[in-house]
Amino acid sequence: MPMQNARKYMDQALELAKAAAKAGEVPVGAIVVKDGEIIGRGANRPLTDHDPSAHAEIIAMREAAKALGSDRLTGCGLWVTLEPCAMCAGAIAHARIGRLYYGASDPKGGAVEHGPTLFDQPTIHHRPEVYGGIGSDEASALLKAFFAARR
Repeated sequence: MPMQNARKYMDQALELAKAAAKAGEVPVGAIVVKDGEIIGRGANRPLTDHDPSAHAEIIAMREAAKALGSDRLTGCGLWVTLEPCAMCAGAIAHARIGRLYYGASDPKGGAVEHGPTLFDQPTIHHRPEVYGGIGSDEASALLKAFFAARR
């Protein structure tokens, strides 16, 4: 995928992250794309929904799965503003997402480049192509401003 398209989709995920921050949620946004069309959108909302699984990636994948009428998101790309956690990385593998694009790295809670590096485990069922660092400066700035305001 040309980098301008990757950036275009990440910009849309960043807008969802900003909306999450305005709602008092950790600013993470995600979108699922298939054949150039956005079929799923999500912004963090565990506090709003009283649901620990309501991460942006999970919400976007649920919407995409409904749009496709399938639990498999084969051939889809997922753009998320923050490196996915272990829960989300597991869901990405189960959904068979083809490509994962993420913005900011997460040394504390990430599970793709950090922590358990889930996609590198021999027992994982599916490994997406992974592209990190897209829009990382903006994603990091959103997160830093969010947490600085709470200290």
